[in-house]
Amino acid sequence: MRNRKHKCKKSSCLIYMILLLACLLIWIPIYMVVSGCFMRGEELKEYIGVVLDQGNGYVAWPLLPIYPTLKSFVELLFDAPQFFVMFWNSCKQVLPAVFGQFLVAVPAAWSFARFRFPFKKFLFYIYIILMILPFQVTIVSSYLVLNHLHILDTHLAIILPAIFSTFPVFIMTKFFKGIPEELMEAARLDGAGEAYIFFRIGIPLGNAGIISALILSFIELWNCIEQPLTFLRDKSYWPLSLYLPQISVDNLGVSFIASMIMMLPAVLIFLKGQEYLEQGIVASGIKQ
Repeated sequence: MRNRKHKCKKSSCLIYMILLLACLLIWIPIYMVVSGCFMRGEELKEYIGVVLDQGNGYVAWPLLPIYPTLKSFVELLFDAPQFFVMFWNSCKQVLPAVFGQFLVAVPAAWSFARFRFPFKKFLFYIYIILMILPFQVTIVSSYLVLNHLHILDTHLAIILPAIFSTFPVFIMTKFFKGIPEELMEAARLDGAGEAYIFFRIGIPLGNAGIISALILSFIELWNCIEQPLTFLRDKSYWPLSLYLPQISVDNLGVSFIASMIMMLPAVLIFLKGQEYLEQGIVASGIKQ
């Protein structure tokens, strides 16, 4: 018995060590971004310039900045108005798109989950196919439709396709299907109509799926690059995700700070809704 307990403790310690090492490896890039915000451009170029200039040598990174400075913060926050323009462009595009997804995806998911109508399974399979198709496959058709609607080079070119995304419908449908049918029948026997059941029972009980789907959509839209590059030729409409590729090697400090600021909204929303997000991932894997 003692030998078995000793072996179990050793195996547990080994597992914890492996998990700790994995966590450290995951946190290294984040630590590099945060510490790089307080380094001078010359110092950063000395450490990682070998990669950017395609030279010979090795990349180095200190544990702490040798000469901490806030110079890069001043350059970005006070001397780069384009950064704020692109930040607000991201807000103008992402927030309405997520709100529009809520208005469209919730009723659609409720219909797929609770109602019977002709070609229901066929339509849902189309939703799944559209969900797994990469953007490169639909780029031409999307461009032609947006061009026909005369909304290219506007915020609507990003907002409108995102509103009708099929992924939130897929996640929410799984949650709505998990609501017991007996609860619906009891509400109908009490005289509740379908609208009352949807707003007073469906949405409150399916809020975890709704929130998780909207969180994933926000993260995807906040970091999207291909759609703005394709549908927005006018750079005045470009979102923040396209700011970093424009930064040159001479402004490495600014790029690190811009990366951290861009990362913050997605990280904060993820941490705030982590519990709902986990439930959404679990629900999406449940077989029908």
